[in-house]
Amino acid sequence: MKTFLWLAALLVTLPACAVDNVLLIQLLPGGTYQVWHAEGESQLSDDEVMSLEVTAKPEGGEEAPSSAGPARAFETANGVMINLPAAPHDQAILIDRDGCGHIRLWHAAGATHLTEEQITDIYISALPDGGKRLSIGTYYVKAFITKLGVTATLWNKPIK
Repeated sequence: MKTFLWLAALLVTLPACAVDNVLLIQLLPGGTYQVWHAEGESQLSDDEVMSLEVTAKPEGGEEAPSSAGPARAFETANGVMINLPAAPHDQAILIDRDGCGHIRLWHAAGATHLTEEQITDIYISALPDGGKRLSIGTYYVKAFITKLGVTATLWNKPIK
């Protein structure tokens, strides 16, 4: 009986805890958005990313081989971006570093697709310590202002 109650409690709490996706939203000139995804098809190791990062120049560093095909790093106003022209969908990765210097990668293409109206709602709800929880489609969303833009944590709404 204890096992059954434990499993029932676990099933009730899992949907509320499961983070489905994290997005980075950047406002571009003209009022459009660049949406970056925490997960993407192009996977590079930390060693590959750091090797490319040191070659970055505004006009693009030397092209180098990577596990995702040829790669070139660009120094941009938002940090270093790695261009992967041979990737089918995820052709750019933005390098981010946390306060301790650990690498976090943002992918140009991912599984979550939101409308411009939904992205705008998320963007304007953001606060440094997190804005109010929004209900967007099948997700709950909480948005935070960061040095690179707005990060939005999305998780699935519980099924009723």
